[in-house]
Amino acid sequence: MQMPARFVGRFLAVSLFALTSFCLAVEKPRIQVNDVAVHAVVTPQTHQIKAQARVKFTALDDITIAVFELHNALRPTRVLDAGGTALPVERVSQDSTIRISLPNGLSKGASSSLIFDYEGIVQSSDDSPVPGLKLAYIGDPLTYLLYAGRWFPIVGYGVNRFTSTLSVSVPAGYTVIGSGKQSSAPVEFELETGAARKSGATRVAVGKLAVPAGYKTFTFAYQERPSFPGTILIGKYEQTKSSEGGLNLSVYTTTEHKGFAQDYADTAVKEFFFYTTTFGPPYTNNLNVVELPNDTVPSAWAPEIAALASHAFSAKVNYRLLANTISHQWWGTMLSPAGKNDWWLCDGAARYSEAMYVEHVAGQAGFQEISKDMAVGALAYQSVPMADIGKLDSFSPEFQSLATDKGGMILNMLRWVIGDAAFDKTMRTFVSQYAGRSASVDDFRKIAEQASGQQLSWFFTQWLNSTGAPEFKNKYTVYRTAKGFRVVGEIAQDMDLFRMPIELRIDTDGKTETKRVEVEGTNSAYAVETFGKPRRITIDPNNEVLQNSQELQVRTAIMRGQQDVEQNDLTEALKEFQKALDINKNSSLAHYRIAEVFFLQHNYQSAANAYREALNGDGVPRWTEVWSHIQLGKIFDLTGQRERATNEYRQALQTNDNTQSALDEARKYLQTPYNPNAGTNGMQ
Repeated sequence: MQMPARFVGRFLAVSLFALTSFCLAVEKPRIQVNDVAVHAVVTPQTHQIKAQARVKFTALDDITIAVFELHNALRPTRVLDAGGTALPVERVSQDSTIRISLPNGLSKGASSSLIFDYEGIVQSSDDSPVPGLKLAYIGDPLTYLLYAGRWFPIVGYGVNRFTSTLSVSVPAGYTVIGSGKQSSAPVEFELETGAARKSGATRVAVGKLAVPAGYKTFTFAYQERPSFPGTILIGKYEQTKSSEGGLNLSVYTTTEHKGFAQDYADTAVKEFFFYTTTFGPPYTNNLNVVELPNDTVPSAWAPEIAALASHAFSAKVNYRLLANTISHQWWGTMLSPAGKNDWWLCDGAARYSEAMYVEHVAGQAGFQEISKDMAVGALAYQSVPMADIGKLDSFSPEFQSLATDKGGMILNMLRWVIGDAAFDKTMRTFVSQYAGRSASVDDFRKIAEQASGQQLSWFFTQWLNSTGAPEFKNKYTVYRTAKGFRVVGEIAQDMDLFRMPIELRIDTDGKTETKRVEVEGTNSAYAVETFGKPRRITIDPNNEVLQNSQELQVRTAIMRGQQDVEQNDLTEALKEFQKALDINKNSSLAHYRIAEVFFLQHNYQSAANAYREALNGDGVPRWTEVWSHIQLGKIFDLTGQRERATNEYRQALQTNDNTQSALDEARKYLQTPYNPNAGTNGMQ
């Protein structure tokens, strides 16, 4: 089912970003990986992988130990140096690393390579580098080996760009998708023997992996430019191809979702070329949209890959999630952050790219919805300034919300400050100038200043080095003049160092007037001449500036509560939802979320009471009405009151609101009583 527009922001900020922010809080890397070659034999039926990997790297300091991240379910059986000498290996499961002792050491700037033999069973989230989240899984019918899952030795996730050649051997009947040029010849590894090094003579091959009879090998060479090509997807896929506009697009789905593939292909083409027009051409015109199982992240990206979880494939295309994921062909594949403090440059840009596409297809109203979603995420956690988010756990909701949603809002505000033309030039120049490289916030600021002709240190200092957001109040007086009316007023807010241009909209009996006011300090005066009599004055009508309001405070508390639910901390979730009610006791959404928690706890009486409070509340958002009736119907079915249940389902149908297939759900339970083992548990 597709998530309604107002929930996609939370969904992406919390869940989608969990993939694009996976950077373990390990010690600062002392090596730079340059190239990775892997040959893996994967057996889905037994969840097993056996692999060899050669990693070429350069020392960033004088070192005697090389540290790599590797999934804890994978056991190194042998590590060889460039000359074939077996090296000592220490596994540190706490941070999913392996430490390789280098007897001869390696000087700063020197390069070398290591060959790893390793194997394991990858089936659950128990050994995941992110506790509780499956980033790698081997099974039937779908296997995913995400780069974030550390299924081969890596360093500096999301920062260390590298080239790769990845070979995967699988049983017949499976399709393998990866990044780069495809062939069927498995990668082979060679090393120098000690004697050969002394004589400068031949290189000898390392023992090859045994490939069982009936297996087929897929090899993907991504060698032209360094990026993050470490994701491999394996499955019994149905392929739907498209070459519209010269884009070599394939959509890989299970048989169950084959019927949706063409609509997703058509949407992906539109989004791809929108971004091509907006940011410039990507590395290639190859793109694979791939179905993931529902037990991992909602989406994942890699060069030439945009993967979505199964529940995203439905009759109504989840175009926002798809747009965000495709945008990473620019923000991540082509350009990447220099460090964790710069992470928002890519994930915030992907979020804002999603918003730009929504604006393109749904107009200003659609853009307003997503900008509100971003504002909620940006204000959910305000204790750490953006310039210091590298100190946060990369998997925390705080880091994810700030880097994604506040990052998106910073870009939205920059667009407002410097104007559309300068902003578009900034983004295109940024991608072009740093393609194939990492970039810092200072790099981005300099490009924005060149494109706009403005000095912008104040802007980046304000939004990156400080926390919080202003809450605007407007005081004004209307005077009649010979030519009409004059509005004299003052915008007040509580942040003494605040500085931003703010738009005023004056609705009159005639023409609507707008004025750009430079707000500096706690009080900023303005005067506006109008012909018609002013009826209403609105500060920042298009949500160009991040600001506090009661509405956003309610939504941020609810968002934090939903994150607690996702982490199975229902006690804290109820506290956050209650905070929302303390601000707005009539919030239908807060009551609904409280009811969901009680429903999960099988406290059906309290759940029913809360659903009724949602029905009697402010009705925002509108879908709370239809889904409260459906959930009440389920409760009555569970308690053996079928007549009362059917009455609720009929009331749900009378709303004529089919948000997230609500009417289909109501019709289903009118025919057959709700069975908790066969259906959904309501609006998510």
